[in-house]
Amino acid sequence: MSATLDLARELITRPSVTPDDAGCQALLAARLEKLGFRIERLRFGDVDNLWARRGNEDPLFAFAGHTDVVPSGPAERWTFPPFEPRVHEGMLYGRGAADMKGSIAAMVTACERFIARRPEHRGSLAFLLTSDEEGVAVNGTVRVVDRLEARGEKMTWCLVGEPTSVTRVGDAVKNGRRGSLNGRLIVKGVQGHIAYPHLTDNPIHRLAPALAELCAIRWDEGNDFFPPTSFQFSNIRSGTGATNVVPGELETLFNFRFSTESTAADLKERVTSVLEKHGLRYELTWELSGEPFLTSTGELLNAARACIDRHTGLTADVNTAGGTSDGRFIAPTGAQVLEFGPLNATIHQVDERVGVEELDTLSSIYESILDRLLG
Repeated sequence: MSATLDLARELITRPSVTPDDAGCQALLAARLEKLGFRIERLRFGDVDNLWARRGNEDPLFAFAGHTDVVPSGPAERWTFPPFEPRVHEGMLYGRGAADMKGSIAAMVTACERFIARRPEHRGSLAFLLTSDEEGVAVNGTVRVVDRLEARGEKMTWCLVGEPTSVTRVGDAVKNGRRGSLNGRLIVKGVQGHIAYPHLTDNPIHRLAPALAELCAIRWDEGNDFFPPTSFQFSNIRSGTGATNVVPGELETLFNFRFSTESTAADLKERVTSVLEKHGLRYELTWELSGEPFLTSTGELLNAARACIDRHTGLTADVNTAGGTSDGRFIAPTGAQVLEFGPLNATIHQVDERVGVEELDTLSSIYESILDRLLG
């Protein structure tokens, strides 16, 4: 068994369902401390975070990741118990194998080999780990970044170990993500008997024309890295359950996944103008999950593509597809941010798994990236 596989198995045995770290960070801190990293444990609320740094000089290269995992679901549906890692036909099974304990293991073993060869490497190396990525993400990476910013500690490059590969490790990396903006709209009406509509004001009827207009808007055209901004209603709730009552209120939830061609402020203003145009009485609240970010070029992206080609012969597809990641909290600091990790085909599923050889390849690519940037 490889060192990367060994460490991945150790991490998977710890049932670190969000926000419980279950001892993962203590295990990693002990390993990093032996390499000369200064360990800083940062706990906010019920979330454990770790900032570990080796060196004091710029440039600063940071690996970022999360030790928390989503719930396993019914354990009886798994081929092997979800927190009892098992290698079967070349695959490592277990919750978090791909998302993202395998990546973290590859990062650590890459650093161990790199430091053994280059103990006096230039610049600094760091790890930013949280147990709050799969959850509400309010006491995790964002709080650590705030702490670092307050003391003027800035990352030059940050590689996030999210599972980005599709069919072979290295076939895809993400150089950005769309922003996510959620809205909660309550439309006010007047409840009453359905047989006397003149005495009521139906919020469903009121919203319908505005809803149709919002769904028809082309918010932007996207760009070379992002598709056009998307707008989707996810929930609509109204009524008392009775068939003869006009409801007095309607609640709906909607979401924007937006490109760098739009801003949250602009999207909010355009929605509000439609609601006002249709004369609705309403309450509207917003939650910005994250701004879009993009690393369109730079040393990190160039290094990753070159090292992937060297170890796999693949030309990585560079894209911004998918949901959000903790990169959204790091990019605003000015760091070049890239996401690159193992195959994502089984993440969050029953029988989550990752190829054993895939982990070793990933670790080798990470090591080569360190060579190019800090060697």
